[in-house]
Amino acid sequence: MIISNKKLLMDFVQNHAQAVKPLNKWVEKVKTEHWQSHTDVKRTFGTADYVGNGRYVFNISGNNFRLIAVVLFVGEVLDVRFIGTHSAYSKIKDCSEL
Repeated sequence: MIISNKKLLMDFVQNHAQAVKPLNKWVEKVKTEHWQSHTDVKRTFGTADYVGNGRYVFNISGNNFRLIAVVLFVGEVLDVRFIGTHSAYSKIKDCSEL
């Protein structure tokens, strides 16, 4: 998969150093994948949740951080829309709107 909007990830780790290793691990795993369906996403990340409108929520570092991304199976693109702490994620009213 191609990860777009990596700037959000880079900005986030500037203020959350403890997220660097788990987020890098997640990025490396995603880059090796060729998802074609929801089943493929769940096979790679069993805790990922589909929240509608092409958006998935990924748990990073044992659910300490949450990442929301649009997964475009055609073209194999994952567009990062949000990365934050679990408490920041809890304030989002509708993930499918990001």
